[in-house]
Amino acid sequence: MRHRKSGRKLKRTASHRKATLIALSTALLKNKKIQTTAAKAKETRTFVEKMITRAKNAIASEGEKKNIHARREIARYIKDRGVIKELFTEIAPKVASRAGGYTRVVKLGQRHGDAAEVAVLELVDFNIGKAPEKSSSKQKEKKETKEKKEKKAKKEIPTGEVAVENK
Repeated sequence: MRHRKSGRKLKRTASHRKATLIALSTALLKNKKIQTTAAKAKETRTFVEKMITRAKNAIASEGEKKNIHARREIARYIKDRGVIKELFTEIAPKVASRAGGYTRVVKLGQRHGDAAEVAVLELVDFNIGKAPEKSSSKQKEKKETKEKKEKKAKKEIPTGEVAVENK
């Protein structure tokens, strides 16, 4: 029985689980959005939210100082200095007014290979959704000229064969 046992084992040893969570959290803080299995996403969410809270509280209490102790605490897990800098300069100030819930898990369905539940883990305040493409007049002209060239290059013969004219 697993009564009062928190966390997921993810079918890994403790060191492998720690390495997996570190890698996923580094990727999330770097790219703002990752796709992984639902169980890993839910476990990574708790890991990342604790780090964001630690950074946010360090900024709130110390102001514009370097927050050296908090940076070193986070550096135990995140080895990429650029990601740590980004966490303290961009992410933590942006979520300063938020009282937790910095991440979102969106389930996508099952993976084809092994039917594992797949989910997207993303930072809430950093939605990087694709905006609808704006079609400018120049792009339309390029498409039309390209289509005209293709039509000139190929002419259909009533028998179903395609003849290509050489320039």
